[in-house]
Amino acid sequence: MYETLRTTRDGGALRIELHRPEALNAFTDTLASELYDAVTAAAEDVDVRVVVLSGAGRAFSAGADIKEGFAGGDLDLGAGLRAVSNPTILALRQMPKPVVAAVHGPAAGIGCSLALACDLIVAAESAYFLVAFSRIGLTTDGGASQFLATRVGHARAFRIALLAERIAAPDAHAWGLIDHVAPDDAHAAAVDDLVARLAAGPTSAYAATKRALNAVLYPNLEQQLELEATLQTQRGRSADFAEGVAAFVEKRTPAFTGS
Repeated sequence: MYETLRTTRDGGALRIELHRPEALNAFTDTLASELYDAVTAAAEDVDVRVVVLSGAGRAFSAGADIKEGFAGGDLDLGAGLRAVSNPTILALRQMPKPVVAAVHGPAAGIGCSLALACDLIVAAESAYFLVAFSRIGLTTDGGASQFLATRVGHARAFRIALLAERIAAPDAHAWGLIDHVAPDDAHAAAVDDLVARLAAGPTSAYAATKRALNAVLYPNLEQQLELEATLQTQRGRSADFAEGVAAFVEKRTPAFTGS
């Protein structure tokens, strides 16, 4: 059914696996579009009581596929966000059932934003989180600006977003960025236990609770996503973005000029 995803059903649980393991599940237009379709279908399926997002191979997701998606520079990055990524993030937050991110390996860039958009994040101990946008001269997107501020507060949100440092799963848990850390060899079992509990729970009560918490935590998420898209459009036409992409492809340190 999908080219870049794998979906499986286990009772009331739907598992959506990002499936580009050869590229660490980096996002392409196809993956982004298929993910939106899978998420919206899950939201409408009354037999689905919990959704699990995971990644194939060695990663949850390394973020955008820079070599494929960012070639050429001078890009309208906001257009892609408005067309697919932002609707996907909104669909996850508005889905009337719990969504669990099962994270191993890197969750970087838009992959990190995707994980943060979920209700619960269960990470393997060796996993790490990286809000990597500034490394190539971009700003946060996928709702990361709001998710970071809500989850970890002002000081850590700024540090995470500006410095683009790796955050090991135990530190992410200690900071409140994620919900649970499990040893690598027990990660799958920890996810399975949580998913089974949620699938057997009061789905309509979960939906009501999620709606109530969204109203407190993310009342302006749609507007924030639009702001990110506007800012990312500007950044996609900047000299620093072009330099950041070139440096990534050439595997060198970027020489940013601040423009």
